[in-house]
Amino acid sequence: MTSVSEAVILMAGQGSRLRGSDNRVLKPFVPVFGRPLISYTVDALLRRRIRTVNFVVGYESKRMIAQLEQLIPLDLSASFIENRDWRKQNGISVLAAADHVGAPFLLMMSDHIFDGAMIDRLLDNFDPGLLNIAVDRKLDSIFDLQDAMKVQTRRNSVTDIGKHLREFDAIDTGLFVCPLEIFSYLERAKSDIRLMAADGKVRAIDIGESWWQDVDTPPMLQHAERQMAAQRSDLTGVAMR
Repeated sequence: MTSVSEAVILMAGQGSRLRGSDNRVLKPFVPVFGRPLISYTVDALLRRRIRTVNFVVGYESKRMIAQLEQLIPLDLSASFIENRDWRKQNGISVLAAADHVGAPFLLMMSDHIFDGAMIDRLLDNFDPGLLNIAVDRKLDSIFDLQDAMKVQTRRNSVTDIGKHLREFDAIDTGLFVCPLEIFSYLERAKSDIRLMAADGKVRAIDIGESWWQDVDTPPMLQHAERQMAAQRSDLTGVAMR
């Protein structure tokens, strides 16, 4: 069975929707239950023996790297990739990692919190020849459905993806296992993966009852903390104290 041993974490954006006009705290370090938001992602990777991580930075990259270096444990091999076009779509940040990773690799967003079981489900069921997206079919549980990245599927194949889809049956959670082929598609499409989906190269993996939250605005942050308190879990497998 093919395994995943490295990850790419996208954290190039400004994060102004969450921070507002407060420039003192960079978005990945906004506290969630007293811990930096990004620390949940780092812990989740370490618990799954993923020891090589590529952080794609952009906005205030020097300050971002300096703060990350203080947070990253010694047993994690970290590299920092600068995306000078960080104001553009996430696809550009993914492309910045093209010369730094092998296949398959885990792709994550620095501003999402994931249930550990959800990550396990993706890693246990991905197809190494396809782009694998962890999708949530529990539409009624999505905190801000209008803002979410919508996905249309046919069985376990993704047929379309976008924020403004009129017909959809799942939500993109921001968690992927990627083949190297994703880079050639992004070179052609730049901003998204619709071209890859049109060619039947994108697979949906249902997260089932697992929980996640995009922490992009203050209400999303408050919702995440409420859910975490209710579950009494830090979503990486360690009970909260």
